[in-house]
Amino acid sequence: MGTLNLESVSFRYPGRGETVLDKVSLAIPAGGIFGLLGPNGAGKTTLISILAGQLRGATGSISAGDEPLEGLRRRRPHSLGLVPQEYAFYPMLTCAENLRFFGAVQDLAGARLRERVAAAARFARIESALSRRAGRLSGGLKRRLNLAIGLLVEPEILLLDEPTAGVDPQARAFLLESIRSLAGAGRTILYTSHYMEEVEAICDRVAIIDHGRVLVSGALSEVTRDGSGLQELFMQLTHRSLRD
Repeated sequence: MGTLNLESVSFRYPGRGETVLDKVSLAIPAGGIFGLLGPNGAGKTTLISILAGQLRGATGSISAGDEPLEGLRRRRPHSLGLVPQEYAFYPMLTCAENLRFFGAVQDLAGARLRERVAAAARFARIESALSRRAGRLSGGLKRRLNLAIGLLVEPEILLLDEPTAGVDPQARAFLLESIRSLAGAGRTILYTSHYMEEVEAICDRVAIIDHGRVLVSGALSEVTRDGSGLQELFMQLTHRSLRD
C-alpha cells in the first residue's frame, strides 16, 4: 500500500467561519502505528472522517503510495477500514448478526463471510458473546465488537478513532495489545487518542495536533528525546482544553 501522505490538508464546515484543519501535512508509513494525539476539539475526528471519505470539501492532497486516496477508495473500497469513536453497530442485533450484516454489506458471502466473522470474533475475543444482543454488552465488549467489525475485510489502511474511549483499564490494555499486533505486513494504521500513555505504548510515530494544526511530528523516539517535553506540551493543551 505504501505511505499515506497528507499535504496541506485544510477543511471548514459549510456555514462556519473557523478553520477546523489548517494545512495539515503528515507522512504515515505502512507497517507501523501512527498516533495522532490531541485534546478534544483538536480536529482528529474531522481528519479521520476526511480520510474515510465521509467528509467532502477538504483542500490539499491525500495519497496512498503513488495513488490519490480518493481514487483508491473508488477502485478498492474495502482497502480502507474505519473503527469510529461512536459505536457502529445495531444494538438490537446480536454480535453474530452484526458481524454477518456488516460483512455482507462489504461484499463478503458464503464460506468467506463465515470465515471472516469467525476470525474477527476470535481476534477480538468475543466468541462467547456472539449470541448476545450488542446493546446489552459491557463497554469493553462493545469496543471489541466495534474493532471486529472494522477488521472484517482485512483493510490495508486502518483508521482507529479513539477506540478505547469509555473502557476500564483492563479492557484498554487488551485493546491496545490487540491493536499493536495488527501492525506489520504493510498495513497502514492511524490511531487517534487524547491519552498520551496510549500513544507511547503502541505507536511508532506520533503527531500532536491542536486547533487543526500539527505542532510536532516524528518518530516517537525522536520527539520524546528531550525528556518530558512532549508530555509537558500535551498536558498544557489538555488543561487549556478543559478550561475552554
